[in-house]
Amino acid sequence: MTNPIRRALAALLTLTCVGALPALAATGVQGPVPSAFQNRLMVGLFEEAGQNWMRDSNVPWDTRYRYFTKGWADNWGYGAHDGAWAASFFTETKAQGYVPVVTYYQLFGEPGGGEQETLAKLKNASTMRNYFEDVKLLLQRAKTFGGPVFVHVEPDAVGFLQFQTNSNPNTYAAIAASGMPELAGVPNTVAGWSLAFLQLRKTVGANNVVLGLHISAWASGKDIAFNSLTDPLQPEVDKVVAFINPAGLASNVTGSTYDVLVGDPLDRDADFYRLTQGADHTWDMSDTASLTSRSYNRYAEWLRLFNQTTGKRWVLWQIPLGNSNHLNVNNSGGARQGYKDNRTEYFFGTSGDAHRRKFANVGVVALMYGAGAGGQSSYQNDIATDGQPYLKKRAGAFLQAGGLSLPAAGTTLPPPGGGSTDAGTPPTDGGMDAGTDGGTQSDGGTTDGGTQPDGGTTDGGTGTSDAGSPADPSKYGFESSTQGWSATGAALSAVSTSTTQAYAGTRSLAVTFNGTSGKGTVAVANAAVPAGRTVTFRFWLPTGSKLVGVQPYALEGAAANWRWTGTWYAVGSLKAGAWNAITVKLPSGSTTPLYQLGVEFQTSGSWKGTAYVDAVTW
Repeated sequence: MTNPIRRALAALLTLTCVGALPALAATGVQGPVPSAFQNRLMVGLFEEAGQNWMRDSNVPWDTRYRYFTKGWADNWGYGAHDGAWAASFFTETKAQGYVPVVTYYQLFGEPGGGEQETLAKLKNASTMRNYFEDVKLLLQRAKTFGGPVFVHVEPDAVGFLQFQTNSNPNTYAAIAASGMPELAGVPNTVAGWSLAFLQLRKTVGANNVVLGLHISAWASGKDIAFNSLTDPLQPEVDKVVAFINPAGLASNVTGSTYDVLVGDPLDRDADFYRLTQGADHTWDMSDTASLTSRSYNRYAEWLRLFNQTTGKRWVLWQIPLGNSNHLNVNNSGGARQGYKDNRTEYFFGTSGDAHRRKFANVGVVALMYGAGAGGQSSYQNDIATDGQPYLKKRAGAFLQAGGLSLPAAGTTLPPPGGGSTDAGTPPTDGGMDAGTDGGTQSDGGTTDGGTQPDGGTTDGGTGTSDAGSPADPSKYGFESSTQGWSATGAALSAVSTSTTQAYAGTRSLAVTFNGTSGKGTVAVANAAVPAGRTVTFRFWLPTGSKLVGVQPYALEGAAANWRWTGTWYAVGSLKAGAWNAITVKLPSGSTTPLYQLGVEFQTSGSWKGTAYVDAVTW
């Protein structure tokens, strides 16, 4: 949806040949993974509110994004100016099992012109007051929603502002001058415009919101991905970082910084540009491609340099959906209609995990696919040569197998086959998804085939009994009640206690799946888990289920900025018809009591059945 003017602008930039670039380095990735991203490579799609293709695809997608353009606050004139439409999108998205993603794209729709008038709008106090009142409303709705929300701030706006201010972030803008009390301490500068999002998140208390700042590949004045191919990358990165550091990457008056950077590898299918504008926007997929070529290697190096320079990870957004089997025609809904591209094939083609690992190692935490304009390829009809929908089949297989664990800060993932890989194996490198604490899960995450051993002992006898049952001294043993545990998510019905299975004592928590594919969660509030402890859950995996993964997790509250810690287990690593030990280790500085302690389930099909949780200890 971003305007093609930016490509025309970039095409006018002068090429300067200054020699070869250094090889892609394998230094450790920098920066934390935001809690909403759960320490595994997430994959999501664009989808309009009210649509259900994602839900019905039986693919365990992670995120669902939608543009919030001018008018969203009153449903474009069809409702009160109260943000109820946003609230509906959040709850609808969560009910289907996904993290809601807001691409906040309102600035260009404000009165006074389009992209070329971006700076002029920032100088207008009345425009800024109305604009930030809507931002505040969005954050209030997100806070009330309570679950993680990712807000992607204004695609391309920062790039246009860098052009229009001649790279001066201190250019005047009416931020405190807008008259909003919450922004009184924010500087009246272009950098202050970006800081206002951080300030409003703080004053509203929307600590569940992850903020992402969009970085355009042409913002430095050279389009490093398509035109200025012989220019060294680090100087171009440094130009942009110098502009955005005071805008929310470096320390500032708000006391916080942006959580991630957001980039768009291309805003249309590559062959759309070739056929309609005569421009070459195809990237070389070869792993030996020169860094001075239009290639994924060059783009990955640019991402890596930003990650190393800023300490921020990346979300790749609005990735084109074309593949080599498309018809190169305007897409009106027929099979294979749309234009060719290779960005789905690069990440989900024949390379296995190699390309996903490469991009995870340069800081990428999420891949979000969607058409940037009408007529482009789409995931609804991207039929490949095997007759199957391309992204649905290939990304679906990747996600159903458990996905890919992200590297912890200061580390990189090994090449495929070179060590711990996908999320079916709990990571042990000390990252946010810290796995076990010394082998509590030995033989593939299973116990001894379902034999009830010593009653679910804790790590030192500190456990208290449930309802006084000496047979089950667990923190949560479910002997007399559900102990405050409840179920959420479309896939689950209400939880109950049951004597059908029990790891210790005579009862466990029955988790009933109602036949709806997607995600579901069982959790309890205010669990008093001390910092750094490992929580062990006993989980009965029924035979013949459509479960693809389970994830024990802990969610801290506002004091810890809603930090999420989880360990993803692919069902293939667990034993069906038996009790399995699944664990999550809390960070050493975790806060107590937890906002939530629980288990997330992912099912890929319309399966009705019951799993069981018992003997939760730490």
